[in-house]
Amino acid sequence: MSGMFDFDLLCIGSGPAGHRAAIQAAKLGKRAGVIERRQSAGGVCVELGTIPSKTFREAVLSFMATNHPFLQQTESRSRHRPSVSQLFSRVQLVRNREVDMVEDQLWRNNIELIFGEASFKDAHTLIIKSGNEIRTVTAENTLIAVGTMPAPPPGIDVNGESIVTSDEMVFLTHLPRRLVVVGAGVIGMEYASMFAALEIDVTVVDKRERLLEFLDHEIVEELIHQMRNREVTFRLGEAVEKVGLTEGSPRQAVIQLESGKRIVSDMVLYSAGRIGATDGLNLESAELTADSRGRITVDQEFRTKVPHIFAAGDIIGFPSLAATSAAQGRRAACHAFGVNAGPMDTHFPFGVYAIPEISMIGAHEHDLTKKKIPYETGVARYKEIARGQILGDDSGFLKMLFHRETRKLLGVHAIGTGATELIHIGQAVLELGGGLDYFLDHVFNYPTLAECYKVAALNAFNKLSL
Repeated sequence: MSGMFDFDLLCIGSGPAGHRAAIQAAKLGKRAGVIERRQSAGGVCVELGTIPSKTFREAVLSFMATNHPFLQQTESRSRHRPSVSQLFSRVQLVRNREVDMVEDQLWRNNIELIFGEASFKDAHTLIIKSGNEIRTVTAENTLIAVGTMPAPPPGIDVNGESIVTSDEMVFLTHLPRRLVVVGAGVIGMEYASMFAALEIDVTVVDKRERLLEFLDHEIVEELIHQMRNREVTFRLGEAVEKVGLTEGSPRQAVIQLESGKRIVSDMVLYSAGRIGATDGLNLESAELTADSRGRITVDQEFRTKVPHIFAAGDIIGFPSLAATSAAQGRRAACHAFGVNAGPMDTHFPFGVYAIPEISMIGAHEHDLTKKKIPYETGVARYKEIARGQILGDDSGFLKMLFHRETRKLLGVHAIGTGATELIHIGQAVLELGGGLDYFLDHVFNYPTLAECYKVAALNAFNKLSL
């Protein structure tokens, strides 16, 4: 039957889910294609999201390094804030290399990359528009991996200068003196902490009283504490009523809160969630629908209600991580051709690339308490670790949660330098069913941040011995 179609698997979107799915299909000997509406492969991840924002973060950290306390008495120390061009000079280089890598992987696996806007004609047929050209292709199986876009602020025009979303952040022409971030989710908190590290006046507005609920509460409190130390103002439990612009040049944004408070700022970053980029797909022609946030519902095999149409990545919602999207795409391709790919990992690491960075895997204290699971904590603070002293990070810490009776590892939570790398040691032990004894019995390099695991384990052991 596959000979009736142009492709065995056609992926709409070349981000982590789409391009990994196509490569997996090609490895299975199938004819695979990828449709990308932008001018280069990689999707939102490479063009506007993960890669640009994390590269920008590294540039900010480099600026912070030149202002490190170690350099206070040297001529190397500078209070001069870098320009946008300096901060973004490496972003384009990294982005171009990632694009080349994705396109090279597709080429090496004989995967056709088609540029243009895709829409369904029927459940097996797609129309691709590129400029004045229109192409019709058919596929036995289709994967929808179009990703998401910022949710538009209600009643407010995004102008790319004084009012922006995260998509416009990578195209800034100047740094604001004052920035208001509306929405304290992951993206909002990441950018708020980066701009605060550049010694820019930052205010965060969010209608929730508690932020980043999916993280350990103590970790979030530490992040907020460190951001307040950089003079970030938090307006929690507050909602934006309207935003106006002043006359003259440069125009400033005037934010009116429902409480009556008024904030004047050079720039407003709206980061109040993201919605699926499904509007132009004409899903109805494939007998599919998206929810109010543009997301598509799938089963455990990433099938939609139309069995030969799959969806993966941010378009299906939580956890909306590049790493999990790639894993979902690969598994979707396997399921499309009857190959057993196994279930998704029960535990996967989260990374929040704020300054300081945060990472976690496994259970939270509040979840264990709610479920009445007996546990004990073990904590290691960077200021107690030689490597932490070397790095000059005296506020980071790592926390492990162990079952009080079995001593099994239940969760790991970290904040501070290298947290997103450090978490993978805990991930391996957690997935392999290890526990306290592993950390007590084994040797860790010295001086390293990995030593936190030994110190935290000893701290838990002392508590359990009482």
